[in-house]
Amino acid sequence: MEILVCIKRVPDPAENEIEINRDGTDIERDDLVYSVNEWDNYAVEEAIQIRDKVGGSVTVVSVGDEEAEEVLRREMAMGADKGILLSDDAFEGSDGKGIAKILKAEVDKGKYDLILTGAQADDGAGQVGGMLAAMLDWAYASLVNIIEVIDDRKIKVGREIAGGNQEMNEIDLPCVLSIQTGINEPRYVGIRGIRKVASMEIPVHGAGDIDIDPASVGESGARMKRLDYFVPELGDGAEILEGSTDEIIDKLVELLKAKGGIK
Repeated sequence: MEILVCIKRVPDPAENEIEINRDGTDIERDDLVYSVNEWDNYAVEEAIQIRDKVGGSVTVVSVGDEEAEEVLRREMAMGADKGILLSDDAFEGSDGKGIAKILKAEVDKGKYDLILTGAQADDGAGQVGGMLAAMLDWAYASLVNIIEVIDDRKIKVGREIAGGNQEMNEIDLPCVLSIQTGINEPRYVGIRGIRKVASMEIPVHGAGDIDIDPASVGESGARMKRLDYFVPELGDGAEILEGSTDEIIDKLVELLKAKGGIK
């Protein structure tokens, strides 16, 4: 089975204090620590497990600048067979539809049975997987937390739905799935694995390589534009707890006791 996993390089929330810049157009990105998007990591692990069971290969792909190569190599060290970087100045400023269009152009150049994405990336929109499936006219399932391969034409997937319930579906291949965290336990990536893939070639494909009109993506092609970032004002009765994690926990416990929430 030929599997493509779409991944993204994002600020690591465990390593960064995220702040909005002065003019409210973005977050402060100076000195941020980046890593692979958490949901995408689960998608790569699932792809590797499927490949190990039924054969085939796993390719990881990312839309970004040259620094996105580091997350591609990280997932190759994890066990993916190949990596592809989609990078072009024309891609900068793409909205969700633009990213999906770029990925679709790359998919058209290959032959894949299954495409996996994370359930969402750092902006939380969760749009790209569904848009990509629609452009390809492939079946799509979101928030997938179970995948069972039936044969080379069908798979069975489980979805987490409201109320903690589970939904099972049989889906024809090829298809696109967005993966929920908790579907597996992503494996540890050691130094030996990172060194092993350090010299492997990662092709870089620009707009011309994937036959996409530069005007249809990037800022010029975006149909959704972000206007502002801001921190909402505190509502009546709202209180922000400050301090270390332990201090915040202690304050929260005392507040709950004072309000009668716990004894």
